[in-house]
Amino acid sequence: MTADLNKLLDEALDAAAPDLLRISHAIHAEPELAFSEHRSSELAAGYLALLGFSVERGVAGMETAFSATTGTGDLHIAICAEYDALPDVGHACGHNIIAAAALGAGALLSTVASELGARITVLGTPAEEGGGGKILMLEAGTFEDVDAAMMVHPAPAEFDRMPTIAAQHIDVTFTGKEAHASAFPNLGINALDAMTVAQVAIGLMRQTLLPDERVHGIVTHGGDAPNIIPAKVTARYIARADTLARLEKLIPRVRACFEAGAVATGAAVDFALPYPPYSELITDEVMAERWRRIAAGRGRVMMDATEARALKASTDMGNVSMSVPSIHPLISIDSWPAVNHQPEFTAACITEAADRAVLDGAYAMAALVVEMCTDDALRSRYANGAARRELRAAVANSANAL
Repeated sequence: MTADLNKLLDEALDAAAPDLLRISHAIHAEPELAFSEHRSSELAAGYLALLGFSVERGVAGMETAFSATTGTGDLHIAICAEYDALPDVGHACGHNIIAAAALGAGALLSTVASELGARITVLGTPAEEGGGGKILMLEAGTFEDVDAAMMVHPAPAEFDRMPTIAAQHIDVTFTGKEAHASAFPNLGINALDAMTVAQVAIGLMRQTLLPDERVHGIVTHGGDAPNIIPAKVTARYIARADTLARLEKLIPRVRACFEAGAVATGAAVDFALPYPPYSELITDEVMAERWRRIAAGRGRVMMDATEARALKASTDMGNVSMSVPSIHPLISIDSWPAVNHQPEFTAACITEAADRAVLDGAYAMAALVVEMCTDDALRSRYANGAARRELRAAVANSANAL
């Protein structure tokens, strides 16, 4: 990256910082759940429109999805913004930081767009915590002509990638029969007992799970009153495995645990898959290497990926990474021992360290995009499809990794 472009990015960051931090704190203050992020989405899309981006709202049939583009050229790079929150704990995964950093990268790049000869698109992607907004955008063709994609995610520590595994949400319904729980229990069929048997079966199955496999969930309805035999019990579970291929092997075993509950009690059981599966994430190593160097230039101390072995999360950015060369680095907000999905992490997402992550993340993504546009070898790798060809080979290897 030339010194002149570097100086322009620094100046642009100084100018944009107050708005970016205001937006981060505003999204944090009014958390919105999946597919209902109307205020957050409009705040983000409106900011980019003011910067001169061409903004399309309602992308892929989702009211809270948007696509905002600036620049023209043969290279097209997407920066993903998330802004959905979690029930009860709000922005305990720091999506306010993700959104603000993505907007910041867009703001910085808009100042040098004419010199890059590339299209830069900031995508507002709803429902990462459940719903798979990026997957719906993939299916609708939103990423079809994108040559590379990126986003940054807050965490207690700094990594150039998020160790991810594939995941499938499963909705389960047990149906039994009501009866007076004391006077006529023999005339009822206890759906909650069926759920208990299933939970025990899952607990025992964990002994035989592979190290990267997970099964966990909650009972969303457990009955109506303690003196009525529960006739309807519902639950939402998530099954996870290191790849989609292994996940396909795991799902029937999980179903069998719930079916065991039905067999044991006489209840009926129904299954539904409310969202498409989230895939594992394939990191583009060339972009990741550049990210590490740029982040180090901002004073970021990167931990080795092997130190994150126990960290196994899932994201719909994984699905993007199976189609588009992508990175998904984790940026520290110095929150330890508070970790993602804890209320303490929610509080940490508007601290000085969190604000610094917004600005450093915005700068690093913008600087990476500038390098991808101005370095001839990098530009050729992504614009001529070489990176996509490498990705297709990696995806094929992943599918065969059984």
